[in-house]
Amino acid sequence: MDRVSSERLKSAALELGFTTIGVAPAETIPQALQYYSNWLGEGYQADMEYLETHQPLKQHPGHLLEGCQAVVAVSLNYYQEPPERDGKIARYALGRDYHKVIRTKLNHLSKAIQDEYPDALNRACVDSAPILDRAYASLAGLGWFGKNTMLIDSKRGSWFFIGLLLTTVPYELDAPSVGGCGNCRKCIDACPTGAIKILGDRYAVDSRHCISYQTIENKGPITEDPDGWVFGCDVCQEVCPFNHPRESQPLRAERTVEPGFLLPLAQRLRPEISEPEWDEATQGSPIRRAGYQGWLRNNQRIT
Repeated sequence: MDRVSSERLKSAALELGFTTIGVAPAETIPQALQYYSNWLGEGYQADMEYLETHQPLKQHPGHLLEGCQAVVAVSLNYYQEPPERDGKIARYALGRDYHKVIRTKLNHLSKAIQDEYPDALNRACVDSAPILDRAYASLAGLGWFGKNTMLIDSKRGSWFFIGLLLTTVPYELDAPSVGGCGNCRKCIDACPTGAIKILGDRYAVDSRHCISYQTIENKGPITEDPDGWVFGCDVCQEVCPFNHPRESQPLRAERTVEPGFLLPLAQRLRPEISEPEWDEATQGSPIRRAGYQGWLRNNQRIT
């Protein structure tokens, strides 16, 4: 297959505000699929049944876009200092819902591709699509898997979102990421609930014990000490050496994740907030994922 230059594609992505971009082949990744199957086999998905239901679709990008020739992977830095408040909120949730932010940018990138290749077919995938997003992002050169299972960019750390754009344009491919944690186990030792486990020759997060799962996806009672967190958890990233010093976090002028949205949200989301106030305060926020009752439940666990 003759592949085409990705130079214009990458320039367009950076102009849209993405932090990094790479291109992976639209092919099956056997090792990633086996790891995912083993993860499910251990029950680490907790009660998130959709993760197993969608497993067949994750076999190949062509299941999501017929004729897919390349997987364009992008990252968007979201690091910012959290506000001082009772009840900690994961940094990724301090701005607008990243699904909407990244999807909008990917749609613009799709338009840029079609301007150059009018017959191109594209599909934007942001987290919720049935595809192994981290595996393809790593294959595209965006980062390697840390022991906390996050993708880590050796220069920028792990404070970034991932988005994928499947396309029928056969763009030239980038080299996969290379790196590793070495003997470091700070994330494992710091995890308040011991959720990071060994799974074969890699590490995995057991959702049943993960505070992020407990405070977001879990619809029942919280069965682990949330350690002061009311939505998500950043501990395994906070202790990671690749996320220090702060100078390694190149913050972009991305208004959707700047403190202008953060501060009103943090101030208004009181533990005793009423449901109408909650509904108004969380418009466009990923915190809505927990639901109003989940928010009350989470706050009761730290009071």
